Amino acid sequence: MTKKVVCQNKKAFHEYFIEEVYEAGIVLLGPEVKSLRDGRANLVDSYARVKRGEVFLYNMHISPYPHAHNMTLDPTRTRKLLLNKKEIKRLIGKTEEKGYSLVPIRVHFSNGWAKVDLALAKGKKKVDKRRAIKERDLKREMEQERKKSR
Repeated sequence: MTKKVVCQNKKAFHEYFIEEVYEAGIVLLGPEVKSLRDGRANLVDSYARVKRGEVFLYNMHISPYPHAHNMTLDPTRTRKLLLNKKEIKRLIGKTEEKGYSLVPIRVHFSNGWAKVDLALAKGKKKVDKRRAIKERDLKREMEQERKKSR
């Protein structure tokens, strides 16, 4: 299975504890797929919600494809995500709990199909973010010391 990553939401790993990751298909139009293949997408400030038994992705920015003259689309339009009913029911139950969100963390092509990795995430508090930064810095320093000792 070949995966070509289009874009990632690195900020999500800093802002949230990632608990589960689901791979979902995205309903797109032709020019949007071509823009994605060119890597012209952005996941910053995007999120997903379950509405009437369906999952939708909001604020994902896909730049207009320059050679598509006959179609003008809103770059941040709402897009439907394709998941199994069992997965959607699980997401409904989890997102109704306090503190859980659906956050897209990666858009990629899997065997030619555009997919989004959707994370069930719980928001971090300021203390947790500081602790994560401190741990990362310590790990970096230890790695540098190890390289120096060689």
